[in-house]
Order: sequence, then C-alpha cells, then structure tokens
Amino acid sequence: MKHDYKISGITCNNCISKIKSEFLKIGDIVEADIQQTAPQATLEMQKHIPLKKLQEALDRAGNYTISEFGAGMKDHESKSSATWFQTYKPVLLLFFFLLLISTILAFKETGFEWMLAMRIFMSGFFLIFSFFTMLDLKGFAEAYAGYDIIAQRFFNWGYIYATLELLLGIAFAVDFNPLITSLFTIILMATGLTGVLRSVFNNRKIQCACLGTVFNL
Repeated sequence: MKHDYKISGITCNNCISKIKSEFLKIGDIVEADIQQTAPQATLEMQKHIPLKKLQEALDRAGNYTISEFGAGMKDHESKSSATWFQTYKPVLLLFFFLLLISTILAFKETGFEWMLAMRIFMSGFFLIFSFFTMLDLKGFAEAYAGYDIIAQRFFNWGYIYATLELLLGIAFAVDFNPLITSLFTIILMATGLTGVLRSVFNNRKIQCACLGTVFNL
C-alpha cells in the first residue's frame, strides 16, 4: 500500500537523503519517494504505519514535521462552486477592494488617470501581499519552496522575495523611477509564475503561498 504525506522543513537534497534514510530503517517501509514538492513523501509499506512512528523517524533526521497529505480535503473533487468561492474568497475580496480604492483615487477634475490607478493598485497589491507573507516568513518560505524554481534551489529566496514585495509596494507608492520599477516587477512576477505554471501543467497540487500561510489556498 502507498500513502502520501506532507513534510515541513525540507529545503535541500541533503534533507531528502536524511529523511529517506530514516524512513527506510523502518522495517515495514518498502520504498520511500521524497521530494520538495507536494506530496513531499510517498511511502510504500507492507502494513499501515502510525503517523507517530513516522514522526519519530523524522525527529532523528532533523527538524521536520509530517502530516497526511490532503487531510481534510478528500472530498475536494466533489465540492460545489460555492465551496470554491469560499476557498478563494480572500483573494477575490482583496482584488475587489484594491480595484475599488484605485478607481476612486484615480478620478481627478481632469478625468480618470489610468496610470495613477495602476500605480495605486500595484502599490496596494505588493504591500498587502508582503504583509501576509511576513506574518509567518518561515511558513511562507517553506510553502514557496514547494513550487518556485528559484526557492527550490535556494531556500532563503522566500525571505528575499517577501522583502522585495515590500520594497516594490513602497516604490509604486512614491512613484520611484516607473520604468525600472515596472521592469523589475515584470521579471520578479514572471519568475514566480514559471513555477506555478509548471505545477499546473504537471497536474500537481500545491499550497499557494501568495498570501502566506494565513489562508489555505
């Protein structure tokens, strides 16, 4: 029988090697497939092994925690569109309010200023997103390393990315060199999008880290 698990704390190939080694020391585990992307562990076992015993093996490997992958979401495919809305409600509301305030503030006596509206929207976008990621930087970095092409190779990129979001929010707010700010934004977001698209094309479920660990997206 095979079971999928989520393991928090995997940052490199060395982590993978240590975890796999400890799991294989458990007699009833026949094969252990460990990776940084979700599910982080697929274990083939002769009989069911309690989660507590798996955690004990992880404790010997290092500072890792294990949980059943997809726990509480086994009926995901049968969920209705209303449930989908509830899942993504925080993101939808965030974009709605950003569009609303950007539109209101961009109306001047001379008419509607599109560039001002865009700058306000982008400033709010980065400031809000950086706020949520910084509420739990370690958790964000771990989730981001699950699919981002840079964070998978350099774990601390998650911390840097959250800081860059904050700086971009400030740059848009003060209208700092629009050309440089916009080009840097395009490069940063395109890099992040690459990892997301790769996961989508591979039909892989990931925990979206855009709003940190506050919301389960």
